[in-house]
Amino acid sequence: MDLKNIIAQLPYSKPFLFVDELLHADENGISGTYTFDESLDFYKGHFKDNPVTPGVILTETMAQIGMVCLGIYLLDSNLKKDTVIAFTSADISFLKPVYPNEKVTVTSEKTFFRFGKLKCNVVMTNAAGQEVCKGVIAGMITTKL
Repeated sequence: MDLKNIIAQLPYSKPFLFVDELLHADENGISGTYTFDESLDFYKGHFKDNPVTPGVILTETMAQIGMVCLGIYLLDSNLKKDTVIAFTSADISFLKPVYPNEKVTVTSEKTFFRFGKLKCNVVMTNAAGQEVCKGVIAGMITTKL
């Protein structure tokens, strides 16, 4: 599957699309990048005079690249229009802050994919190759109601 086609199938749009580019995908995992533009609205209040990317946004970025994009790749031709890959749980450790205009790389490794459930070990690194957060993200494949 073409990596750009995976991004085109994501159910998000700006300003809530946190995938710029996919670098690699196979049946065992996926990697991709995103740059946190300083104009994103949440930076105006998190934190005053020292903006930092909120942990929930880092988690969402990891989920979009590491779980949803991987799920689309794994489903490939079985992905129907009413199919959604829904976030179900996360256990994330935050190690370093991510500032406006930082580019991060998310790398995900599939640990479980059966019975409509997908679980992945996911790591986010900064441009210096330092881990900024890591953890386990899980989701399930379902249909729109």
